[in-house]
Amino acid sequence: MGEVATAEKPPKKNWIKGIKSEFKKIIWPDKASLGKQTIAVVIISIILCALIAGLDAVIQFGLGFLF
Repeated sequence: MGEVATAEKPPKKNWIKGIKSEFKKIIWPDKASLGKQTIAVVIISIILCALIAGLDAVIQFGLGFLF
């Protein structure tokens, strides 16, 4: 009645070969594209940091005014 199916683990060699074949499918960005994307991420991060800091200051001032 209560038969339990056991799954056999695949050999590690096949797993490593699979990983290698998946890494060959990756399209790595070129240096110029990577630089542009990095600059975009840094700029967006700085803008969001300033926005959050500004909102925090406004909320802190508002709560200080109320209390």
